[in-house]
Amino acid sequence: MWKRVAMLWAVVRGDARLLWRALKHPLSPGWLKLAVAGMALYLLSPVDFIPDVVPFLGVVDDLVLIPLAIRWVLRRLPAAVRADIGHVG
Repeated sequence: MWKRVAMLWAVVRGDARLLWRALKHPLSPGWLKLAVAGMALYLLSPVDFIPDVVPFLGVVDDLVLIPLAIRWVLRRLPAAVRADIGHVG
């Protein structure tokens, strides 16, 4: 499991920093904490769309879904929060 987390961190490091800044921002919406908690639960949960016992594909779903979820959440932040945290796009 920790190997999976390390691989995922290498992929999403920049976006994760933006997400962290957004969580600490005073104008961040309430749903942001729920979204981040859901992503963390999915990442640490033994239940996946593709089980980890399937070679290669079991890890790839996390490497694809979590970064996509982070990007999706960052794009839906209010414009003021996005501007303050430095998110472009």
